[in-house]
Amino acid sequence: MKRIASFTVDHLNLLPGLYISRKDKRGDTVITTFDMRMTAPNREPVMDIPALHTIEHLGATFLRNSEYKDDIVYFGPMGCRTGCYLLMFGDLRSEDVYDLAVELCDFIISFEGDIPGAAPEQCGNYSEQNLNMAKYYISKYKKELTENKSFTYIYLQ
Repeated sequence: MKRIASFTVDHLNLLPGLYISRKDKRGDTVITTFDMRMTAPNREPVMDIPALHTIEHLGATFLRNSEYKDDIVYFGPMGCRTGCYLLMFGDLRSEDVYDLAVELCDFIISFEGDIPGAAPEQCGNYSEQNLNMAKYYISKYKKELTENKSFTYIYLQ
C-alpha cells in the first residue's frame, strides 16, 4: 500500500506551529487541512486526553460561532495527541488563518464556566474534561504562534 502524505513527513523535525497538511479538491471545491501542532512530536509528552477533549469542545464551539463558521468543515484532535486538525473550505495558506488560530487560543485561555457539550446527552464521554490543562497547552501553543511566529506554508501532499 502507498504511504499517505502525512506519514512521509519527518516528525522528528516538526515543531509546534500552524502547517498546511493537505489540500483536497473535488470539482471547484477545495478543502485545506491545517495541522495545528501544539507539541513537538516524539520530543515532548503528548497532551493528556481530558485536556485535548476540552480543546476540541471549546475550539469547535468557537470556530462554529466565528465569522468563519460557514468555512469550517471540522476541528478535532490528532490521534497522536500532539495537536488538532482544522479543515476549512477554500484554497488557503497558513497566514490566511493565523489570526483565527490566535483568536481560538484567546477564547480557550479566557474561557470560564461549563464546557459546551459536556453533558451526557451531548457527548459520549462528557465527564473527561480538563479546562486548566487545556488552558496550559493552548497558552504554550499561542506563545509559539505569536512570539516565534511558528507557522509555515509547507504543503505535505
